[in-house]
Amino acid sequence: MSPYFLSSNLNMHNLYVSPSSSTLHLSNHITKPKFHPFQNSHSHNFSSSPLRLTIDGFACPSSSFFQTVGKSSPFFISNPKMDSFRVFAASSVPEAQSDEGKQTSGLVQSLQLGFMFATWYLLNIYFNIYNKQVLKVYPFPATVTVFQFGFASLVSNLIWTLNLHPRPKISRSQLTAILPLAVAHTLGNLLTNISLGKVAVSFTHTIKSMEPFFTVVLSSLLLGEMPTLWVVSSLLPIVGGVALASMTEVSFNWIGFGTAMASNLTNQSRNVLSKKLMANEEEALDNINLYSVITIISFFLLVPYAIFSEGVKFTPSYLQTAASQGLNVRELCIRSVLAAFCFHAYQQVSYGILEKVSPVTHSVGNCVKRVVVIVSSVIFFQTPVSPINALGTAIALVGVFLYSRAKRIKPMPKTKEA
Repeated sequence: MSPYFLSSNLNMHNLYVSPSSSTLHLSNHITKPKFHPFQNSHSHNFSSSPLRLTIDGFACPSSSFFQTVGKSSPFFISNPKMDSFRVFAASSVPEAQSDEGKQTSGLVQSLQLGFMFATWYLLNIYFNIYNKQVLKVYPFPATVTVFQFGFASLVSNLIWTLNLHPRPKISRSQLTAILPLAVAHTLGNLLTNISLGKVAVSFTHTIKSMEPFFTVVLSSLLLGEMPTLWVVSSLLPIVGGVALASMTEVSFNWIGFGTAMASNLTNQSRNVLSKKLMANEEEALDNINLYSVITIISFFLLVPYAIFSEGVKFTPSYLQTAASQGLNVRELCIRSVLAAFCFHAYQQVSYGILEKVSPVTHSVGNCVKRVVVIVSSVIFFQTPVSPINALGTAIALVGVFLYSRAKRIKPMPKTKEA
C-alpha cells in the first residue's frame, strides 16, 4: 500500500499517493502557488470542499466520502479495502446520474419518434379516405392533383414567409437538376390518383408494394448499384404476392392496375434521381426544401395539362353533378381541402422522420404504413376481399419487409489477390 497525503487549497482538497508506505495521511498543508495558480492564502472549512484524488500524477474523480472527514490531521485508516470500496462507489455516482440522464433523453426521443410515426400513418389513412371520396364523385384526377399541388405550394411558401424553415436559393444548375425530379413527381402523383379513381384503395396500395422491385432495377441502370442475392430473393414474394392479389381482385381494372404500376416507376425514378442529386454536395438541398421546390414546379407543370385534358371543372354545373352522387358542394370542398392538407402534411412528416432514422428503418416504417392503409381502407369502404386476395396481399407485404431487412446486409468486400 502507499501513504495518502491530503492538502487543502481554496476550493479543493487533494489526495496524493506515494509508493513509500501503506498508510493514508490527511493534512491541511496548503500547496504552493506555482502548482495551483488559482489558490490563495485564506483558510477553509475542509468539509465544505470537494476532494480530488491524485495517484502517481493521475487525477481521480472526487468522492463525497472524504467530505465527511474533519479538520484533524494527520489520521490513519486501518481498513484500506473498505476505503477503496467507498471511494469507487462514491465516484460512480456522477456516472450513474449521467447514464440516467441519457436514458431519460433516449426515452423522450423514442416517444417523439413514435408520435411522428403514428401521425404519419394517421395522415395517410385520412388522405386515402378523403381522396377516394372526392375522386368517386368528382372523376377528374388531373384537376384534383393540381389542387393538391397548389395547396402544398401555398403551405410551403407560408412556411418560408414565417421563417419556420429557411428559404432555399436555387441556382440555374440546381433548377436543371431538379426539373427531372419534378416531372417524375408530377407523373407519380397524377397516376396514383387515376388509379385510386378506378380501383379500390387497398388494391392500389397492394400494387404500389412493388416499389422495391423498381428501386432495384432503376438503381442498377442509373446508379450502377448491383443488388445482393438477399435483395433479389426478397423481390420474389413481392412479385408473386401482387400477381396473386391482382388475379383475385374484385375491383380489377386495367387502367387502375396500369396507372398504379406506372406510378411505381415514376416515383422510384424520382427517388433514385434525388439520390443522385444529393450525392453532389454543391447541388444538394435538404429534404423538406427539395420536396417543396419540386411540388411548386409540379403545380406549374400540371396546370396546362389539366386544362387541356379535362378542361375547367370548377364550374357550378360540374360541382352540382358531384353533389348528385352523394356529396354536396360544401362537403366536396371540405374533403378536397382536407385531402390536400393530409397530402402535404404526411409528406413533410415523412421527410422529418427520414432525418431522424436510417433509410432502412424508414423503409420498414413505410411497409407498416402500407399495411395500415390497406386494412383501414378495407374496413372503412367495406371492400370485399377473398381469402386468396388477402393471402396475395400478405405475401407481397411480407416480401417488402424482407426487402427492407435484406438491405441491411452489406456485401462482403472483395479480397485482392496477391
